[in-house]
Amino acid sequence: METQSAGAAVGSEQQPLMKKNEKQNKKKMIKVIMVGIDESDESFNALRWTLDFLFVSIGEAPETRLDEVGKVVLVHVQQPFHHYVFPAGPGGAAFYATSAVVESVRKAQEENTTVLLSRALQMCKDKMAEAETLVLDGDPKDMICQAAEQMQVDLLVVGSRGLGKIKRAFLGSVSDYCAHHAKCPILIVKPPRESSK
Repeated sequence: METQSAGAAVGSEQQPLMKKNEKQNKKKMIKVIMVGIDESDESFNALRWTLDFLFVSIGEAPETRLDEVGKVVLVHVQQPFHHYVFPAGPGGAAFYATSAVVESVRKAQEENTTVLLSRALQMCKDKMAEAETLVLDGDPKDMICQAAEQMQVDLLVVGSRGLGKIKRAFLGSVSDYCAHHAKCPILIVKPPRESSK
């Protein structure tokens, strides 16, 4: 009899603890999701996956309060333009780009960024998801990790191009780098399997 009453006492103590843990879990909801966007289809696949599976919008759940709805931060990193070119042959002299060439490249980068982010923002708008954009200059691997840390995002989402081991070793992989260096949880979305084979 004593063991049953002790068990009942333990059971009654566990119930309030479970309710307390449920409240704590609700507070740890993902509020800010950062998605890396570039010109690849894989980055837009990652955004689509995020919007479909991780994001709660008011349209899908009318009972959701505004303070429970998360936000998507779309980050795009522009590679810096080097003003000089080293020839491959003998001589070793560097050629410097004229200011007109530099301005033309800068303008093309801005136009490309505008198109990419407009497409991404439209995807968010279609899902009635709150979104903001962030454009940075530098090495994408470093800048995405730094931005995720500075903004204290709850989750970083990047696409995977599915590079082989050799290409990944030579070219580097943004997703691989972020997986090892980001200070927040990271989700790497692989390309969808081709169903027609």
